[in-house]
Amino acid sequence: MNVMTVDGYNAKIEYDPDIDMFRGEILGLTGGADFYGRTPNELKAEFRKSLTVFLEVCKEKGIEPRRNYSGKFNLRISPELHERLAIAAQAEGKSINTLAQEALAQRVAG
Repeated sequence: MNVMTVDGYNAKIEYDPDIDMFRGEILGLTGGADFYGRTPNELKAEFRKSLTVFLEVCKEKGIEPRRNYSGKFNLRISPELHERLAIAAQAEGKSINTLAQEALAQRVAG
């Protein structure tokens, strides 16, 4: 995944061949904000502009700019995987939750 970070905000970057530009979408916001650029420097400058405008609008409207996360989510897996996770967790003296947290943290570590 191509991610660009500005001021603690992350954006997913993709190339749009129809317009021959890169498109960025700022992630984790309570609304949508995107931006375009042809070069990395232009893309980063447009990211800053788009983020600034988004934050100003949020401030004017009294809206929290970042989406809130509860720290909970449901995960559906096959019964076979559930069994393997339970056995692995028991063997390590951990809960399935702890084992899953470790695996997820390792996956998103940069």
